[in-house]
Amino acid sequence: MQTNIIQENNDNSAYPVEERIQGLIEQLSAYIEHYHCGLVEFISYEDNVVKVRLGGACETCELKPHTLHGWVEGTLKQFFPEIKRVEAID
Repeated sequence: MQTNIIQENNDNSAYPVEERIQGLIEQLSAYIEHYHCGLVEFISYEDNVVKVRLGGACETCELKPHTLHGWVEGTLKQFFPEIKRVEAID
């Protein structure tokens, strides 16, 4: 079951939550790619679970779990408290 809830932003324009999550992940990925040579790719958002793929330097980095949960999940939950967890897929 895919979540397609629409919420209003401060500028009164409406965007699906999934689209806003994807946009935030793209911003995180741009930073990670520029400064760490890694990347984060949005895969899906279903039942308040976000699935992403970590690539580039993240694939073999021993800090991958910290990037996934501490950085990506932590940032997403600040903006979208309804998110239960973020999972990495291969």
